[in-house]
Amino acid sequence: MVSPIRLSIIGSTGSIGESTLRVVDRYPDRLRVVGLAAGRNQARLSAQMERYRPEIAALGEDGIDLPAGVKSGRASVDEVAAWPSADVAVIASVGFTGVRPTLSAIRAGKKIALANKETLVAAGAVVIPAAKRAGVPIAPIDSEHSAIWQCLRAGDRREVRRLILTGSGGPFRTRPLESFDRITPAEALAHPTWCMGPRVTIDSATMMNKGFEIIEAAWLFDIPPEQVDVVIHPQSIIHSMVEFQDGSVISQMGIPDMTIPITYALFAPERPPASPDVQFYEPSSKPALEFYEPDPARFPALGLARHAYRMGATGGAVLNAVDEVAVAAFLEERLPFARIIPLVETVLSEHRVVREPSIGDIEEVDRWARARASELVSAVGARTTTT
Repeated sequence: MVSPIRLSIIGSTGSIGESTLRVVDRYPDRLRVVGLAAGRNQARLSAQMERYRPEIAALGEDGIDLPAGVKSGRASVDEVAAWPSADVAVIASVGFTGVRPTLSAIRAGKKIALANKETLVAAGAVVIPAAKRAGVPIAPIDSEHSAIWQCLRAGDRREVRRLILTGSGGPFRTRPLESFDRITPAEALAHPTWCMGPRVTIDSATMMNKGFEIIEAAWLFDIPPEQVDVVIHPQSIIHSMVEFQDGSVISQMGIPDMTIPITYALFAPERPPASPDVQFYEPSSKPALEFYEPDPARFPALGLARHAYRMGATGGAVLNAVDEVAVAAFLEERLPFARIIPLVETVLSEHRVVREPSIGDIEEVDRWARARASELVSAVGARTTTT
């Protein structure tokens, strides 16, 4: 009998974390949870502990009443990621909080199943070299990067002409630009095809998530961002494509369901049979698959992300930090939707790049960018109040 793959799940109470646990439920003889870590959702973590009986559990937030057997603080989350009995660390948290656990898991020699794109956007210059030195594989969970990873099996990397990331275009693909100042959080959270956490959903509406994915693809697949294109594909059936030098284009298709790329990340190159609750794609059910070029005026985040990568190693850290602050301010109705990307651009223009950063340098850049973004959000709020 094959020993089960033992998982530590960072961000277990979020959307990807809970999807990962659904995959565990589908393959109870093949997967076992040994570690769980969450940000602050104590009730949900307690329920997960009751069901999965991990060896270690942690909440990243200090100073709260903890259930028995739960550690607290960011160091404890890092400990879960590097837990000795774990084979794979699933990094499913959102934002910059995924960086330290990823590095801890790499140092401990754990395979990384990475759903947290911000880890590579902000700290790819540190994370990727660390993984290479340690000989640790990084399996992408993002549906787009999983698709690219699968398509690349069709040929040699040197034969690749370009990678093509697909995106739905979010809820405002056809909304008049002049109305963007009136977009509400409820409207922006109504994604047409995917069910995701709040920040990722807003990033989908601005297409900043695709900008992040350009940077993530550049780090994961060692390819210049100029060879990574984005197309809008409203049906979200083709998850991404690889174009080879001979003119062949290989795509990966399927119903939008995050458990599929999670399963592949955990078992690859094996493809275990799907459970009965997995929906299979029937081509006749969606006979029309559409593709559109993104409008730069509607989605300036794509060009801004390319610029941040070209700036140098810490450009992505600023991009991620300011976007996180701006999205939170929009959800709290302290910043108009149309000001999210201009705010990122302003702070990015003020940044002095650190060329060969340590993780300490990246964390310092992250703190500076958040503080500067918060100042600018407060200034926008003050002007809005006075007018």
